[in-house]
Amino acid sequence: MSVSASAVKELRDLTSAGMMDCKRALEEGDGDLEKARQILREKGIAAAGKRADRDTSEGQVAARTSAGSMTLVAVGCETEPVSANQEFRSFVNDLSEAVERDGAAAAVAGAEERRVELAARLGENIQVAGVERYEAAAGETLAVYVHPPAHKIGVMVRLSGGTDELARQVAMHISFANPTYLTRDEVPQEAVDAERAVLEKLPDVAAKPADIQSKIVEGMLGKRFFAGTVLADQPWIHDDSLTVAKALGDATVISYIRYSLG
Repeated sequence: MSVSASAVKELRDLTSAGMMDCKRALEEGDGDLEKARQILREKGIAAAGKRADRDTSEGQVAARTSAGSMTLVAVGCETEPVSANQEFRSFVNDLSEAVERDGAAAAVAGAEERRVELAARLGENIQVAGVERYEAAAGETLAVYVHPPAHKIGVMVRLSGGTDELARQVAMHISFANPTYLTRDEVPQEAVDAERAVLEKLPDVAAKPADIQSKIVEGMLGKRFFAGTVLADQPWIHDDSLTVAKALGDATVISYIRYSLG
C-alpha cells in the first residue's frame, strides 16, 4: 500500500527509527500507526537480542548522592560515540535516579524495555553492567568516586569510622588498585595453596636451603599475592610507605563495589 510522507514522519517522531524502517513498518501494518509502532518494537527486540553477545567495553559509570545514601550504576555500550550520545546518557542518568528512588532490582526491571528500544535505535548492544545503592547506618561514612575523564571506572565504599575524606581516598585507591578481597580471611584457602605451590617451584626458592624455603615462600605470599589482591595489604596509593590497613587506622571498610567497563 502507499504510505504518506506525513505518516512516516509521525512514526519517526514517535519512535526515532529510520525513515525507511518507518515506511516499511507502516506498509506492513496497512498504514495503522499503532501496528507499525509495535512492528518496529518487535524488530528492535529481535535485533537487540542478536547483538547481546557483542562486547560492551565502552559506556558510562555514574554516581548519585543524597542525604544518607549513594548510588552507582554502570551501563556498557560498544563504541565511544554512543557512550557520548545524549539518549544514552539520559538513560544512564534516569537509571541512576530510579536506583536511588526504587532500589536496584526494581530500577533494572523497570528500565528493561527502554534499554532494548535504545539498543535498537542506536544499533549497538547496550547492557546494564551493574547497579548498587548504599545507605549509611549510624557511625558509617559513604563515599563514591568515578574516575575522570572517561567515567568508565567507579567505586562506592562503606566505611565504619573515619572521615569523608578518608572514605573518598579509599574509593580512589580501590579504583586504581582493584583489590579482590577485603582481608586475608576472605581469600579461599585453595587460592593460597595454589599460589604457594607456584612460589615453591621458583628457581630462586628451590636453590635455597630446605629449612628456609618455607619462610621465603611465606614472605613472597605477603609481598606478591596478598599485597596484590587483598585491600588491607595493598600499598596505599596516597603514601606507599603505608598499607591500606595502616592508613585506615581505627576505621574499617565494611564493603565496597567497583564497576569497570572495558
